[in-house]
Amino acid sequence: MFQRFIRAIKSMFGGFVSSMEDPKLILEQNIRELNDQIPQMNENIATVKANAVMLKKEVDRYEKQISEVTAKIKSAINADRDDLAEGYALQLEKARENLEHSKEQLKFADQAYEKALKVKKAFMREKDRKIKEAREALRASERAEWQSRVADALESFETGGLDQTHNEMLSRLNENTARNEARMEIALESVDTETMEIEANAEKLRAQELVSQFKQEMGKAPKVDQEEKKIDVEESSKESSDSGKTVGRDRTKS
Repeated sequence: MFQRFIRAIKSMFGGFVSSMEDPKLILEQNIRELNDQIPQMNENIATVKANAVMLKKEVDRYEKQISEVTAKIKSAINADRDDLAEGYALQLEKARENLEHSKEQLKFADQAYEKALKVKKAFMREKDRKIKEAREALRASERAEWQSRVADALESFETGGLDQTHNEMLSRLNENTARNEARMEIALESVDTETMEIEANAEKLRAQELVSQFKQEMGKAPKVDQEEKKIDVEESSKESSDSGKTVGRDRTKS
């Protein structure tokens, strides 16, 4: 009974917490936390690298010390100073022990540094994958929200009677346009356009004749027109002479 009560309490609090959670905000927070871990990881890797560098310097110092002590031992032996050589020998033994210990630590430090780099590489790969998935999910969520708003707008547009009102207004405008076009056609049909065109052409011809008269009076008539008039006069005189000859012959015969 007690266990059932505990499960009931957990389910109540779990449901309350779940209702408070916003997946979008949580994913954005996860992206920030993943990016915030990079500086801390770089700092840890730098610490490991610094330890390896320090151990490498210790190894170099002990190797230099061993070389110097070895040279001193040889010099003391050559000088028949075995007492000095014995002291240097103890220093050499201690330096060799320290060198071996430092080399062992340096080995582990290098391995730790390489491992830290591999861990960082794996972390960066996993981070990029999770961030990519989160951003794709966020974009999908934004598209879903936009589609939901569009669907709500369409539903409200149809259910709210706007669609019917829109179509009705379009029908009214089209009807008014057709009515006005019909009135214009009827008005044009009732006007005698042919008579108006004939009168306009007559006025134009009259104006051309007046201009031609002014040009003749001013001596600016085109030569082509004068030659044509001359030819017309000659042809008319010729026709009149021919008609006169014909009349004379008829009289003679009679």
